Amino acid sequence: MGGVTAASLAPILLVLGDEELLATRAVTEAVAKARSVDPDVDVREYQAGALVVGEIAEMLSPSLFGGRRVLVLRAGQDARKDLVAALLAYAKNPDPEVQLIVLHLGGAKGKAFADGLKAAGATVVPAAKLKGHRDRVAFVRDEIRRAGGKCTDDAAEALIAAVGNDLRELAAACSQLMADTDGRIGADTVSRYYRGRVEVTGFTVADAVMVGDVPGALEALRWALHVGVDPVPIADAIADGVRTVARVASAGRGDPYQLAGTLGMPAWKIRSAQQRARGWTPEGLVQAMRAAAECNAAVKGGSDDRAYALERAVFSVAAARQGGAR
Repeated sequence: MGGVTAASLAPILLVLGDEELLATRAVTEAVAKARSVDPDVDVREYQAGALVVGEIAEMLSPSLFGGRRVLVLRAGQDARKDLVAALLAYAKNPDPEVQLIVLHLGGAKGKAFADGLKAAGATVVPAAKLKGHRDRVAFVRDEIRRAGGKCTDDAAEALIAAVGNDLRELAAACSQLMADTDGRIGADTVSRYYRGRVEVTGFTVADAVMVGDVPGALEALRWALHVGVDPVPIADAIADGVRTVARVASAGRGDPYQLAGTLGMPAWKIRSAQQRARGWTPEGLVQAMRAAAECNAAVKGGSDDRAYALERAVFSVAAARQGGAR
């Protein structure tokens, strides 16, 4: 964060677009910048649709103890008219100690709010879904560059062909490649790494087993082992899958954005765990945790047949889901 000063923090940031990964990242980076200026910065989040105009003054008024604040307003397109008017009035003369970050999907709904913030001089961070193939190639190359690596156009093409168009999965694949290579990534690196069937990782196995798809989980597992995926991360992914669903299920059916802070997990991970949690009971999850722990011990303890330990875990976790199903 070298060179970040209080003066370089935009008083109003408009994160415009419907790509969750880019929007979440824009907020994370803005908060990190503010923290590098003031480690004790007070960060607060609000849902625009639930905020009433009376709360605005309180939200923007200086805190008793002074200090910098970051106010994150999610779903800005849902803000009511009086709220929009109050915020646009504030935007004309913002408090230098406060950074207001407004997330807005960028569609027709609430367009006047986004346009008004732009007119007031807000710094716009684009977070729209990447429509074209060229945009995705640029995204992959940029991901690798941000992590300190280099990536050719044809390597980015190969990665997209293997992983698909989902930005979250592309970002995960980029960080995986950076972790496992010297950072100079060509098309040969990608094809060597993926060997024709990239999408099979421990998480593919875990996702299938958590929704009770035993044939899918076994096929993914056998293929992963066949192309040389190490059994240890597969066992870890199964354990992580069970643990994540258990944590999210015990938190109840809340809004993923609001649960993100409490659970310390990104909203997308909570949303997908909420979907996978359907059909599980607390008893079933306890049973599944035991099966995952046994599998982990066998795989890491040098069991003679690690593939068998993983297959057994797939059957045991699926049985726990069935046994506990209401």
